[in-house]
Amino acid sequence: MSLSTRSNAVLAASSGSIMWEVMANLYDPVTNPTGYYSVGVAENVLMHDELLAHIHDHFRLTSKYLTYNDGASGSKRLKTAMARFLTQHLHPTRPLDPGHLLLTNGVSAAVEHLSWALADAGEGILLGRPYYGTFIADIGLRFGTEVVAVDFQGQDPLGTTCVDAYRRAMTDFTARTGKKVRALLLCHPHNPLGRCYPRSVIIELMRLCQEHRMHFISDEIYALSIWGSTDAGTGFESALSIDTTGIIDADRVHVLWGMSKDFGANGLRLGAIISTNDRVRAGVDSAALYSYVAGPSDHISASVLEDDAFTAAYIHANNEKLAAAYEYTVQLLEQHNIPYMAGTNAGFFIWVDLGTPFLQRHPEAVHVNVSDEVMQRLLKERVFLASGALFGSETPGWFRIVFAHPRDYLAEALRRVVAAIE
Repeated sequence: MSLSTRSNAVLAASSGSIMWEVMANLYDPVTNPTGYYSVGVAENVLMHDELLAHIHDHFRLTSKYLTYNDGASGSKRLKTAMARFLTQHLHPTRPLDPGHLLLTNGVSAAVEHLSWALADAGEGILLGRPYYGTFIADIGLRFGTEVVAVDFQGQDPLGTTCVDAYRRAMTDFTARTGKKVRALLLCHPHNPLGRCYPRSVIIELMRLCQEHRMHFISDEIYALSIWGSTDAGTGFESALSIDTTGIIDADRVHVLWGMSKDFGANGLRLGAIISTNDRVRAGVDSAALYSYVAGPSDHISASVLEDDAFTAAYIHANNEKLAAAYEYTVQLLEQHNIPYMAGTNAGFFIWVDLGTPFLQRHPEAVHVNVSDEVMQRLLKERVFLASGALFGSETPGWFRIVFAHPRDYLAEALRRVVAAIE
């Protein structure tokens, strides 16, 4: 059966990904003892019992949640609850207006909506390397927007010199293609580096966007997963907390958040676009039917966000558990002389260099292919990590380890990682 050109292109682009094969064959001590240990997917399972207890205690649907409710971009109840909750925790310059929120079935849908609304096919969105790998599909898979990858050539991707790198990438793209760059997308806190952008860098990137009439998008899906002290790295400050007067037009700034990471609930499929731009919201709302939030997810999320006592306790306990899991992981990495990026204090992953110790132990290996060689050995050990090759890493051999797992599971997964490079 013949498929469309775009469908064939998508099939070709996704053929190298094994993540869903792994996800369909995960380890279970009873039902699948030979399955994969996965520390490669950004899921936080440390607080599932606490969240499930709250859900079970408050899950009482009314018939409204079996209808189309208040429309495709989320219920008024949830928008009100989320606006109030994020005002408390992100410290915006003024309280968030529920009318400025558009809710989606996940932040991936939110990114895709903004790519569709802000750029035409062939136009660009700036994305610094390394990046969250799925951003590539979110930005360009269906609508043809181009990802303009930003190289830093050994400089800090979150440091003050990064602004010049973004400027160069924008200029080179326009000179090469004759097309405009329409937006700059940050993951803040950063995935996979687990760090926060300094306020000063965010402001300078906003200035760059204003100068070149670009939109500034801050994906803050890990905003409340800040577990390290500011001594270990820059603390988190939301783009919403910056007074944009004299820096960038407020209607060029769009912030994303969702329930997937900070509340360990990827399966709820609940994301949000926060924007004061009436035209952007109207454009996205016109296509919101295709990212409709399910009624039960809407109800569960509102029930959680309305409960101040629960959310305060949850966030505190979650960050304590993340900090402990991080410390355990880096101690093991250091014991086995595995390099990793220091300064991590957010999210639930570590950016590790498996290529260097592998090449030291296997000098016959080819440096340029080291990511593939290490991945094959990891899979033989039945453990899955996210390869930096799919995250735009500028150096071969880097991987992302997700540490937000129970201790026994994490210990066995890390044992297999070590075995793979020995």
